[in-house]
Amino acid sequence: MTELERYRRQKDDFFKSDPHSPLSKEQKRAFKGLEYYPENPELRFDAKVEPFAEQVHVQMQTSTGEVQNYAKYGALQFTVDGQAASLTVYTSEDGEAFIPFTDATSGDETYATGRYLDLERHDSNLFHVDFNQAYNPWCAYSPNYSCPIPPKENRLQVPIRAGEKDFGH
Repeated sequence: MTELERYRRQKDDFFKSDPHSPLSKEQKRAFKGLEYYPENPELRFDAKVEPFAEQVHVQMQTSTGEVQNYAKYGALQFTVDGQAASLTVYTSEDGEAFIPFTDATSGDETYATGRYLDLERHDSNLFHVDFNQAYNPWCAYSPNYSCPIPPKENRLQVPIRAGEKDFGH
């Protein structure tokens, strides 16, 4: 079993049985596990993210109409199936880096509102990027959560066939 497979199994166990799971009791009873794309090593890489010259603070709209505060950190440049792509990296108030995004699979194969990707920082500008770990926000499972909606600049035209698929209500 790979590290990714272990992570996915642990996540399924959490969703099925943990009291902090975003699933309702009814959803837990029927839960057979989340659906994922097969592991794609080409969508796992280390990348330098050049910080923007000025740190811009933004209020990101959420699924419940509220706003959450983030800072635009920099742009992640990469290629998918030979196509150039760029996503803005955001940092939360606690300094964690993440990317909210949609792509060409959104609404068909993946959650329509978008997915998230948490980044692991190696040093100030070097990040480990692994789209195999892309996940649905908790509002994909329950309307009781308020989730940031990916901004226009993070709406890719290319498909990211890695990570979690749509929960399939």
